[in-house]
Amino acid sequence: MEPKYKRVLLKVSGEALAGPDKFGICDDMLVGIAAQVKEIHDLGVQIAIVVGGGNFWRGRTGQSIDRATADYMGMLATT
Repeated sequence: MEPKYKRVLLKVSGEALAGPDKFGICDDMLVGIAAQVKEIHDLGVQIAIVVGGGNFWRGRTGQSIDRATADYMGMLATT
């Protein structure tokens, strides 16, 4: 199969990495995503990956940072 695109940008959300745990990084999700990326790479596609950082801040339980500030920090982490 010939790929439609030679280069792609993949944005992986922090939520996707968290899997069913909804926080942090789930090893099973990470391995699954890596296998899919490898499959595309093996077709000759160049892949750039951006990993979202929002869930690390939104998932926090501390009271020292309000929700809006935590969301902004997560967006900045992604950037």
